[in-house]
Amino acid sequence: MPRYALKIEYDGAPFSGWQRQKDVPSVQGAIEAALAKLEPRDHTIAAAGRTDAGVHGLGQVAHCDMVKDWDPFRLSEALNYHLKPAPVSIVGCAQVADDWHARFSALERRYVFRLVVRRAPLVLEAGKVWQISQPMDVDAMQAAADRLLGRHDFTTFRSSICQADSPVRTLDELRVTPVARDDGAAEIRFNVRARSFLHNQVRSFVGTLERVGAGAWTADDVSAALAACDRAACGPVCPPHGLYLAGVGYPENPFI
Repeated sequence: MPRYALKIEYDGAPFSGWQRQKDVPSVQGAIEAALAKLEPRDHTIAAAGRTDAGVHGLGQVAHCDMVKDWDPFRLSEALNYHLKPAPVSIVGCAQVADDWHARFSALERRYVFRLVVRRAPLVLEAGKVWQISQPMDVDAMQAAADRLLGRHDFTTFRSSICQADSPVRTLDELRVTPVARDDGAAEIRFNVRARSFLHNQVRSFVGTLERVGAGAWTADDVSAALAACDRAACGPVCPPHGLYLAGVGYPENPFI
């Protein structure tokens, strides 16, 4: 059976998350239903990462196995037709080796979190960013973020229901960047990169760093929280709707 890699963009707002669940909408379920319109049978696709409810996808990657030898462009076009009106789009499709796996072949995952400081309510970006009203000290946030880089036990920054075998992960990048906007608001983006992440790890990072930006925490407080290896030491977990799975890295990019 030919195997295809799919690059996927989606709005996470109407979904219970990536993973298929009974009686609730999911991104995986929407794509598998579209695949069943092309080849009527049960389909199971595998993804590079399972995003939570409300989290968006810019560069999620999954793979599917088909019976027919599809032209990748025609497969993506057919899937997009059958995905309507769900806010899910196949933006890339490529045939890959039979042993290629969207999750296990991946070398890294990249996330972006968007935070906007503005008093006036957001209209066009509602549900797409985390809006707060108080100014943020970006330099202090970056100094604190630097304390989290490297290989650590991240028990403090993972959900209590995380199913990972080990809390130890290597964080390769946590960059806090101001972004210019035309509306006079201050946007701050968090670019996070690692081979793999724990459940709620990125949202725990951002929620904690927001406390630093607001002046309630210091970089030393973040170091102490990390060393505590205790979920109770974590700052608030930020909401999901500012988080985007931005991309997945592989030894060779299947979409080039």
